[in-house]
Amino acid sequence: MRRKIVAGNWKMNLTFPQARELALHLNTWVNAHKPNAEIIIAPTHLYLEQLNKDLKNSRIRVASQNVSAMENGAYTGDVSAEQLLSIGTKISIVGHSERRAYHHEVDKYIGMKISHLYKKGMSPILCVGEKLEDRESGKHFDVVKEQLNIALERQNPEDLLRDFIVAYEPVWAIGTGKTASPDQAQEMHDFIRKTIGNQHGLAVANATSILYGGSVNAGNARDLFEQYDIDGALVGGASLKLEDFTTIINARG
Repeated sequence: MRRKIVAGNWKMNLTFPQARELALHLNTWVNAHKPNAEIIIAPTHLYLEQLNKDLKNSRIRVASQNVSAMENGAYTGDVSAEQLLSIGTKISIVGHSERRAYHHEVDKYIGMKISHLYKKGMSPILCVGEKLEDRESGKHFDVVKEQLNIALERQNPEDLLRDFIVAYEPVWAIGTGKTASPDQAQEMHDFIRKTIGNQHGLAVANATSILYGGSVNAGNARDLFEQYDIDGALVGGASLKLEDFTTIINARG
């Protein structure tokens, strides 16, 4: 059964006191309002251990923004799945467009990250999405299909059935204020689900929660969530403001 999920990617924002205050206030709100959606927050690696402790008995899951594809060794600055797991983190974003653009991560390497997470009993949030020139040239479906197929080609369907989340984030809509229309987003989410189904079967496709990301805010969330294949959102800037983030969570219903 597809889960309703609202995740906040805090990126490289907030000092530790600010992040902890936001997380604790969010937890208080969740306890009071008991939303139907699953809530995930992804702070910087530095804050994961303490926020995992603070939210140990919470309904909020704490995710990493990234993970290494390597198990251990001479990889300065990287963080392994085992290290994340040792401080209570069981889920990680992989393949975010900023990692692809600034760190030159390719689909095969992203697939290695997913395999490594599952090997350690963890789970991924796989980000996919096209650039503006891809959409304008009509190649957006081809780009997203390739990202999915290469990243997932070696994955075990049983792992994907256990806990697998995809976030569709059109690169041209991330941090730009531009948002895919509900129809555009639904069209791509439907395509993603069918692509997963063709590769790993209908059971995996129907169990995968597909989130929309790309300038999601309190004003457009409800229209996006009304689309059949949009199961939730991966929220950037709006997740840094408690009122905006909780409004989006409420919109998910």
